Amino acid sequence: MTRKCVLPACAFALALAMTACGPGENDPGPGGVTVGEAQALDEAAAMLEERKLPANAIGSAPAETREGDPPPAEQ
Repeated sequence: MTRKCVLPACAFALALAMTACGPGENDPGPGGVTVGEAQALDEAAAMLEERKLPANAIGSAPAETREGDPPPAEQ
């Protein structure tokens, strides 16, 4: 009976020890920010990349004119 209890207890102890191996949220990360801040910045960058318009979505925009200027010449 004790042999059956030892293996799960060892597995639990190993799993518990492994959770302490990763970087903490407040540990220093790349660029002088914490690990948590770096993850938040990565997520924000991924969101911005998803929202980026394709290159051909807008086309060529007309030249801006100030009030009173003649419109640009047609070609």
